[in-house]
Amino acid sequence: MSELRELVVGWQRMLVPFTEWIGEIRNTATLRADLIAGITVALVLVPQSMAYAQLAGLPPYIGLYASFIPVMIAAFMGSSRQLATGPVAVVSLMTAAALGPMVAGVDVPPDQRLGLYLALAALLAIMVGVFQMLLGLFRLGVLVDFLSHPVVVGFTNGAAIIIATSQLSKLFGVTVEKAEHHYETVWRVVQAAGQDAHMLTVLMGLLALTIMILMRKYTPKIPNVLTAVVVTTLISWGFGFQDAGGSVVGEVPRGLPGVTVPTFDVQVMIKLSLAAVTISLIGFMEAIAIAKAMAAETRQRLDTNQELFGQGLSNVASGLFGGYPVSGSFSRSAVNIGAGAKTGFSSVVTGSVVAITLLFLTPLLYHLPQATLAAVIIMAVVNLVKIKPIKHAMKVQKHDGVVAIVTFALTLILAPHLEKSIIVGVLLSLGLYLYRSMRPRFAELSIHPDGTFRDALVHNLPRCKHISVLRFDGSLYFANAGYFETRVLRNIASKPELRYVILDMEGVNEIDATGEEAISQLIERLGHAGIKMLIARPKRQTMEIFERSGLKDRVGEDHFFRTRTDAIEWAREELGDEALEDSPLNPQRSTRRLRLEPQTS
Repeated sequence: MSELRELVVGWQRMLVPFTEWIGEIRNTATLRADLIAGITVALVLVPQSMAYAQLAGLPPYIGLYASFIPVMIAAFMGSSRQLATGPVAVVSLMTAAALGPMVAGVDVPPDQRLGLYLALAALLAIMVGVFQMLLGLFRLGVLVDFLSHPVVVGFTNGAAIIIATSQLSKLFGVTVEKAEHHYETVWRVVQAAGQDAHMLTVLMGLLALTIMILMRKYTPKIPNVLTAVVVTTLISWGFGFQDAGGSVVGEVPRGLPGVTVPTFDVQVMIKLSLAAVTISLIGFMEAIAIAKAMAAETRQRLDTNQELFGQGLSNVASGLFGGYPVSGSFSRSAVNIGAGAKTGFSSVVTGSVVAITLLFLTPLLYHLPQATLAAVIIMAVVNLVKIKPIKHAMKVQKHDGVVAIVTFALTLILAPHLEKSIIVGVLLSLGLYLYRSMRPRFAELSIHPDGTFRDALVHNLPRCKHISVLRFDGSLYFANAGYFETRVLRNIASKPELRYVILDMEGVNEIDATGEEAISQLIERLGHAGIKMLIARPKRQTMEIFERSGLKDRVGEDHFFRTRTDAIEWAREELGDEALEDSPLNPQRSTRRLRLEPQTS
């Protein structure tokens, strides 16, 4: 009955998580803080969302659609109170990378190409959302862990450079035909800029960048993005920037988006499936990293699977309301918590301000220069380029540094096919981990002058010719069982007078059927050679496996020991103390002998 009650409570938390904070907005101070924070985030979100929509290859107003209902849904259905959801740079880039080649390869009239692109973007958002929801419902948030930190660091650095360089054409006011690879397109832009750069556009972009950089440094409390947008829009309107050949946002449809269900074509969905999975995992990794940081600061409960469900439902809503894939934003979440947000109601306020913008303020966006939006994107992603984490990974483990560098390089080289670099990075990190686990540390132990057991080879310690104490530091499974056998047999071959092998299993956390079979065969082989194997310090889970497999009964319970010293003393007694008085394994005898009880882990 208690299990059923827990199940009901769990489902209730997943379906109505907002009940944990909804009552708090009755407090006047909390309501005021959420109102201020929500409006502050909206002032950043409106121009950012339009810029990110263009980065995704979509009209600017689609960014506003993705910043309305999805923002509210994520707040109501997620577990983080301050996470600000909406369009983000990396997900926008991956959306463009997924949809661009598909639309380019379809033979449709030019006037229908945009409609196809919008439909595919909405379908992709729904697919991303459904995948995330399924992960959350089935408690499979651990799948995100397959994206190791080095892979994410390498990809993020590469993606940030791609995002920034993709805006150069708008900053210089030139148009070039896209090449097969991103770096080729950038080179074309540079060549075109050298000949046909539109100077007014360049000046407008530099003005926007200057405003944001100076205000971020000297007036951090004032929204620098909004200020840059307002100033450049007024200049564009007042001095006829469009008439002078400058590119502006143009007409933005007024009104709220309606519900539109895209066509679910199986063949199209198959082509989008890999991109959907990649965007789901990368987008959620970004969101959960931000949410964890804020939860640690505010000491609030964070449920990874609940956040997956909330982000998934938000993406489904984005697709149904004409948007594209969304995720948690680092910069806007920082603004949200920095402005004093207490509950998810701040995001409801943010979505409401976006709705007001769509209903009444879209005419004001007509003269917004495209160069300003490009500058907004560049400023947003410049902080994503971080070399220090790659250097740190290299210091911690060279293999991790290699993974980060390879992922970074492939992201730049293979763009716009970004999913390929992530797949290679994941496979490389898993392969290198498997390689390391195939050759774990193996040592023969001897007693150091300080009385502790140390690696005899490392510390140049004398070794006993009758007893070997061997330690295996890693899980014993199919990939390294052969290596384990080889090292044990090599040790035996070097000691013709060897009588006892003591296997220290304190470092073995897991053992599979192959590992158990390796130990069983070694015991049998050593027995034929007149050598006994004693097992010291096995953990509870390992001992339970030996009991289930019958190895404990075959070997004999008296061959398992709680400590290495107990195993050595047992072997000494069997051999006779006289023969071992000068042995390096001659520790001070304990006053009691303990036959092994399974050691708890």
